[in-house]
Amino acid sequence: MKKVAVIMGSDSDWPVVQGACTQLAALSIPYEAHILSAHRTPAQAAEFARSARSGGFGVIICAAGMAAHLAGAFAANTTLPVIGLPLKGGALDGLDALLATVQMPSGIPVATVALNGAKNAAVLAAQILAVEDEALARRLDAERQKMEEQIAEKDTKLQAEL
Repeated sequence: MKKVAVIMGSDSDWPVVQGACTQLAALSIPYEAHILSAHRTPAQAAEFARSARSGGFGVIICAAGMAAHLAGAFAANTTLPVIGLPLKGGALDGLDALLATVQMPSGIPVATVALNGAKNAAVLAAQILAVEDEALARRLDAERQKMEEQIAEKDTKLQAEL
């Protein structure tokens, strides 16, 4: 199975990013987490992105706040799918991160999830990998079934209270 690279621009991003790693582990998807900065370690970030495919990665998740150039910097240096995870914070409470992540030039796409949407970033990475991995697709189906059952239980509880 291909690995997922989970990249954050700073260790202060870890409390949110950890949710993506937890979800990947729950789906038995191998991953690596690294701190690389588009601005403070641009050469290392570019090299990681360029060598990610040969390193066994199939998807890259990039988490960043404020200017949030990390996902775009990675997407510019690889043809692997890149998922941007914009983080809340700063003067605009993450709106700048969201816009910087989603507004990519033609030909260099970044799939973007919600602000602090770490779990969805991991699930999207899993769905991308599941295109070629039937066992993973079945695990994702099982997760969906579990969610459906949880909602049904909550509805039953609500109906009993009404």
